[in-house]
Amino acid sequence: MIHTYTARYIKTDSGYMGQLIEWPEVVTEGRTVEECRDMLEDALREMVAVYREQGKEIPGGNALLQQIPVEI
Repeated sequence: MIHTYTARYIKTDSGYMGQLIEWPEVVTEGRTVEECRDMLEDALREMVAVYREQGKEIPGGNALLQQIPVEI
């Protein structure tokens, strides 16, 4: 079964931090967005493997996100 997860990338002093919205424990960093994306995909595969091995329930994906503008 294929699940789709939503990634969030935040610019940091050393590059980018990537984290999954639906599974916040899956988090990594990279020098570029592309590197961070690759590392996040790898981290996701590793977390799925660990959760399966430990018999833990894998968090569902397929979140629907909406950006809401506000004047500040």
